[in-house]
This record gives sequence, structure tokens and C-alpha cells, in this order.
Amino acid sequence: MTRVLLSLAILAVFLLCLYGMWRGWQNRAKRQSALPAFPQPPAAPGAATLEATGVYVGTTIGENWQDRVAVGDIGHRAEATLKLTDTGVLVERTGASPMWIPLEDVLDARTARGLAGKVMGPDGLLVVRWQNAGHTFDTGFRGDDKDVYEQWVQALGGRK
Repeated sequence: MTRVLLSLAILAVFLLCLYGMWRGWQNRAKRQSALPAFPQPPAAPGAATLEATGVYVGTTIGENWQDRVAVGDIGHRAEATLKLTDTGVLVERTGASPMWIPLEDVLDARTARGLAGKVMGPDGLLVVRWQNAGHTFDTGFRGDDKDVYEQWVQALGGRK
């Protein structure tokens, strides 16, 4: 009988933790509901001048590398292909909507150790800083081949 009660207690604590995480995500999305709508990809974004495969890590607000955007499906990690075109950066995410960063909104690009709760070794992530309607965002991407990061940083770095 004691074993059953202990098992039920552990299950209850586990379910309470899941509920707390779900409520926290919902509250974050509610707090961020005033954020501007993210740009939609154009019908024909153009030919890719740079392309990389990997994982879309997430998008955060401004300087806070842990303040993940939770609006819509922007906060969900997904396998992705990152493409640089003449008009912007396209993040084609598997199982989620594509993300578009117009080139005129890109402020900078850099490598970083962590973003949105994902921490890696030095220079493990490619981070694109951009703006949308007066808000600054950092979008993180972990590439399958990290040797291409320097090309991305040179192509996008120090734009404004």
C-alpha cells in the first residue's frame, strides 16, 4: 500500500510540474501579445546566396538571451534550413511556419554561446539581431556545419 501511495505522490508532483510549465508558457505568451506581427515570407524570396541546415533554436527579445518569444509557433525549436537571399533571411522550419527577416531589418550577426535556454560551447550558435516595429530580436540557429558561421557573420554583420 505504501508503494502505491508513493507512486501516486510522485505522479502528482510530476503532473503539477507539467501544469506549471504549461501555465508559465501561457503567461509568457499573454505578456508578449503586444509584440508586433512577424513579417511574412514573400511569395518569391529569391535565390539563396548562402544556405545552411541545422536547428532553429528560437527568437528572444532584445538583449535578454533567455526571454524567448512565445507568440504563435515562433518559440518552438525545429529542424530548419537557413537561407540568405538578396531581400532577407528565410528560416524554413520543419513542422512550423517559415520565418522571414527582411534584409533591411537586420542589424548584426554574431556567434554566441547560448540563446533561449540553449547553451553550447563557444561559438556554437549563429545569432541574427534584427528589428521589427521598434523592437529588437535575436534569432538563433545551430548549424550542422559550424564552419559556415563566419560567412554568415561577414554577410550580415554590422549592417546598421
